[in-house]
Amino acid sequence: MIQKSLNVLIVSPFFFPEPISTGKFNTDLALALRDSGCKVTVICSHPIYPKWKVEESNQKINDVSIIRGGKRIHYSKNPTIRRITLELWFSFFVIKQIFKHQKNADLIIPVFPPSLAFYFVLPFLKKKIKKIGMVHDLQEVYSKDKKGVLNKSISLLINKVESKALRNCDKLIFLSNEMKNTAKDFYQLSEKRLFVQYPFSNINLETRTNDLDALLPKNKTHIVYSGALGEKQNPSGLYKFYNFASKYLENTCFHFFSQGQFFENLKLKNTNQKIRFHNLVPLENLEELYRKSTVQIIPQLPNTSKGSLPSKLPNLMASKCKILFITDSDSEIDILFKKYGLSKVVTSWDNDAILSSLNDLLKEKNNTNTQTKVAKELFSIESMTNKILK
Repeated sequence: MIQKSLNVLIVSPFFFPEPISTGKFNTDLALALRDSGCKVTVICSHPIYPKWKVEESNQKINDVSIIRGGKRIHYSKNPTIRRITLELWFSFFVIKQIFKHQKNADLIIPVFPPSLAFYFVLPFLKKKIKKIGMVHDLQEVYSKDKKGVLNKSISLLINKVESKALRNCDKLIFLSNEMKNTAKDFYQLSEKRLFVQYPFSNINLETRTNDLDALLPKNKTHIVYSGALGEKQNPSGLYKFYNFASKYLENTCFHFFSQGQFFENLKLKNTNQKIRFHNLVPLENLEELYRKSTVQIIPQLPNTSKGSLPSKLPNLMASKCKILFITDSDSEIDILFKKYGLSKVVTSWDNDAILSSLNDLLKEKNNTNTQTKVAKELFSIESMTNKILK
């Protein structure tokens, strides 16, 4: 039986009105908990993602209390320095706010990463507050294979912080079985506290606009990457594939819809007229973007599938869009797509292999009934809130 009228405290720098990734996830989660009868308070940053530039916001959400900080923070273009900056200032901010906002809290939901804030705040939390960790990424997966003294030192620190943060939660909800099993092995976590819930679909399929015809004309084939573009998406590998495939596919355009430093670097060096760069589309145009994309590509950096499961996958499946997923062999996505007969997964970053799979996908009829059925079955926000509130 689900308890009602709980006081819930969500802790994450990423929140409304950030349009994508963890910020959008956290916003929809807060709304779902509010609609379940909870009183929700969010400790977060002013919007920073995906530009990594603070955009001061006073926007509110009915019946959700938003406590913002960090409006004078400046982020480096260097990903490591940027992450350290975020971890440190947000930790101090959360410690400062927790004494006031934990007074009536029944449960706290730290969203990982970042992990340092929860690591530092643990000694100050009241024992009666239930701690439910929401794990989006395992940072050790992305850090442990990096070379160099500095990177090795950071990896050891991540191990210590992430381990303590996860071990001290009463319940942990992972967005994939692969993440859960990896974290269990890394940190010797108790199985009875570990739960899996795939990310939920949050696209509004009723909002059908027609604003993107100039970017995605009907007379061409459109291969599209859209969303956050960071290290874990292997942006240089994807750009190299676009450059390679553009020589073989006629009447085809290759698109990046994104923002941020990786996006700007690729855009600056691009000389291929078939590869086009666009800012993120407004939320009301997301359904149209997916509908007018011939194929949407979801790339993962090699050997990182254990670290995360892309949160936009449910939306792409629900929107009936053709998907080309580049991931590790025997990864959760590889297994999931085979189990349900979905297309198409490539388990290599070899350009010829990717192009061959893309050509096969372009020839296939879109199996929309299976996609939408699987999306409804596996990607449910109601299941997410049930796992939190039970």
